[in-house]
Amino acid sequence: MSVGQDKKKILEILWEAEKPLKSREVAKQMRLSIPSSTMHLLRLRRAGYVSTPEKGYYAITNLGKEMIGMPRIDKERALNILRTVPPEKAFHFYTETDQYTGVYANSVDDLCNKIQTIDIRSVEFHLPRGDLEFWFHDLGDLELAKRVSLIKGTGLSGEDLRKKVYETVKSRCEELASI
Repeated sequence: MSVGQDKKKILEILWEAEKPLKSREVAKQMRLSIPSSTMHLLRLRRAGYVSTPEKGYYAITNLGKEMIGMPRIDKERALNILRTVPPEKAFHFYTETDQYTGVYANSVDDLCNKIQTIDIRSVEFHLPRGDLEFWFHDLGDLELAKRVSLIKGTGLSGEDLRKKVYETVKSRCEELASI
């Protein structure tokens, strides 16, 4: 199935939502009528790009993720992303340029745990610079890198920012661990 621009945008909306959406929610974001949205979603489901985890809700599948440019994640790749890296490849937390906190994370799971307690200034320092997304990209997780980059556009700060980053990374850790 050839995926046109509207269908690709629908897949991106489902991916960004990180949860199943109703056709009307997709329609609103796409500025389409609900019947048009439903038609696109049903065709995407038939092609295997979208699933219906419960009646009336639509979620992107792994095949759908591949369609929008996310690499396929198999068990070996998931384990590689979740691996422990040596200190020189770890994520080192700073609060400002040249203000190292003395804390580093040597795996995605370790970063997830440390993000909960690290000085909030460190989270606010690293996120706008793209440091977290670059590190996730270097670990081979393009999807997590992109998810974290989307947080920059939310305007969150302080504990709300910490919570969003933590939830995003934690969710991804659980997803990768289940593969």
